Amino acid sequence: MKKYTITVNGVAYDVTVEENGGDTPVKKAEKAPVVSAPAPSVKPASGDVSVESPMPGNIIDVKIKAGDTVEAGETLIILEAMKMENDIVAPSNGTVVSVNVTKGEAVDAGQVLVTID
Repeated sequence: MKKYTITVNGVAYDVTVEENGGDTPVKKAEKAPVVSAPAPSVKPASGDVSVESPMPGNIIDVKIKAGDTVEAGETLIILEAMKMENDIVAPSNGTVVSVNVTKGEAVDAGQVLVTID
């Protein structure tokens, strides 16, 4: 028996697949906690929070600009990856120090998109 976590539209599902050589479909799928909602963030030495891209994709919209005040959970950027739109949200309240991407730009996983103080 193998266990997988599959994320569909930002909702993670734990899936158990039974291996017995036959045509056995997925045994059970249950809703699991969301693991990929906010973008990962790290705290650089300066105290700023860097919001990184969780996956490679294309920036389809930038909702903020430097100097804007944001609240935790507010959408900063919309990232298209694998034909799905992903909201990149603020991990905490603060002021946008820099926006490091533009609409239409391709980004890599881990690339810093926005810095918040």
